[in-house]
Amino acid sequence: MAQIDELRARAGGVCEICGAAGDLAAVEVPPSGEEALLCAICRGEAEAPSGHWRCLEGAMWSGVPAVQVLVHRRLSGMDEPWAREALEGMMLDAATLAWAETGKPLAGIEHRDANGALLAQGDTVVLIKDLQVKGAGFTAKRGTAVRGISLVTENAAQIEGRVEGQRIVILTEFVKKK
Repeated sequence: MAQIDELRARAGGVCEICGAAGDLAAVEVPPSGEEALLCAICRGEAEAPSGHWRCLEGAMWSGVPAVQVLVHRRLSGMDEPWAREALEGMMLDAATLAWAETGKPLAGIEHRDANGALLAQGDTVVLIKDLQVKGAGFTAKRGTAVRGISLVTENAAQIEGRVEGQRIVILTEFVKKK
C-alpha cells in the first residue's frame, strides 16, 4: 500500500474523484494493488447526494490510471444518458482499459438478490438476515445497508461490500436490492 502522505500529496489533499476534503482514505484498485485517495461517498460508505456522480465527468480526465479505472467502472454501472456519453468519451490506453474491464462479471454471469432482482456494481443492498462474519468477530445485523457493492466476477452467488468498516463477501441469497 502506498503511503497516505504520498497519496495526499498527489491528490492535493482532496478526493481524487469528487474533490471533497473530508474523511479521506486510500482505496486499493484491484487487481493491480495501486491506490486512489477517496472520500466516504466515493468509497461507497456514505449515501451520495443527488447529482454527486456528475463529478465523474471531470475526474475522467485524471492523469492517474487508478482514478481513470475507478471512474470507468462507476460510469459502466450507471444507466444515465450523461454517464453513457461520458464513458464513450473516455480516452484510455489499452492497458488501462483492460485493467478497468477486469473485475467485471464474466459473460453470462448475473448476480441476483433474494427476490431475483439483478444486481450491478455500485448498487446498495440490504441484509435480510443476521450474518455471522467469520474471522471478524461480529454479526452483520438484518436491515444493514451495504452501499457500493462489488460483484465477485467468477461467482454469481457472491458480492463484496463494507459492513462496520470491514470488507466482506456476502451471499446474494441474503440481500435484497434497495
